[in-house]
Amino acid sequence: MAEQLVTLNDVAEAAGVSLSTASKALNGTDRISVATREHVRDTALRLGFRHNALARSFARGRSQTIGVLTHRASNPFSRVVLASTATELGAREQAMLLYDARFGEADMDESILQLRARRIDGVIVVGTGTSHATPSITDRFDVPVVYAFTFTEEPADVIVTADDVRIGRTAAARLLATGRRRIAHITATADDEAVQRRMAGASAVLAEAGLEWAADVRYGRWHEGWGEQAAGDLLDEVPDLDAIFCGSDAIARGAERGLRTAGRRVPDDVALIGVDNWEQLMYDQSSQRHLTTVEVGLEQIGRLAARQLLDPEREPGIRFVDPQLVIAQTA
Repeated sequence: MAEQLVTLNDVAEAAGVSLSTASKALNGTDRISVATREHVRDTALRLGFRHNALARSFARGRSQTIGVLTHRASNPFSRVVLASTATELGAREQAMLLYDARFGEADMDESILQLRARRIDGVIVVGTGTSHATPSITDRFDVPVVYAFTFTEEPADVIVTADDVRIGRTAAARLLATGRRRIAHITATADDEAVQRRMAGASAVLAEAGLEWAADVRYGRWHEGWGEQAAGDLLDEVPDLDAIFCGSDAIARGAERGLRTAGRRVPDDVALIGVDNWEQLMYDQSSQRHLTTVEVGLEQIGRLAARQLLDPEREPGIRFVDPQLVIAQTA
């Protein structure tokens, strides 16, 4: 026998209120007392009542659907942001409509047209990092727009993203705390904005300790091969080097190979720290950590972006999430 569905009328009768009051309590509309609202909601939960989402969307004049625009959803970093965004939206009974496209002008225009044709209540733009600005599309929608794990050059936009300056500060502070003083930095291209902010944060911490970089910052690529090459070059220039802050975990993995090839022990001779917490992103989370790194806060970014979008009192500007130090074997 099929299980009988609990209706709104059942909830009203069990709670001892009118059908109208039960509807208002569960939909969050009109002014009723907090005590009545909580009583009706507790009753609905006890009975196992579930809203008819379609009927509720018509009643509210909203679809309870959020459009999410991404730049390569397969990107490992974007995937984490998307997953936590979807979880947060689901917990708030919101559906997610995903559009995955390059952020080039033609692709962006097509995605915007498709999203505008849908009955959506808001848009979340998920980027792949903080290296370069994403074009602002806020004025092309008549619903709220929030940007996650990226940034724009529009001060009025609502943005939730990683704090690159604090990431750099966290990495440098960890190396100093382990007694290192001859510290170098290997990172990506000099025109990358994340590179510049992370370096600025780390440089400030060194300056506060009365130190400078042990060698000129090595600018290159977000690749292991570059990390390996740069580490070898650094040892030729600074044989007593005792630590390297790498702009990413990929660079750090390469740097470790370069150090071991040169006969240096990690971390005994040279400590290493990266950024991204790549081992947790790509491998079994129960496996033993090897690389000390700085987690940029991808899950928090996704959750906070969803909350900001659904907050009627959201304010423009950038909201940074706090990075977290992940201590393992290399520093």
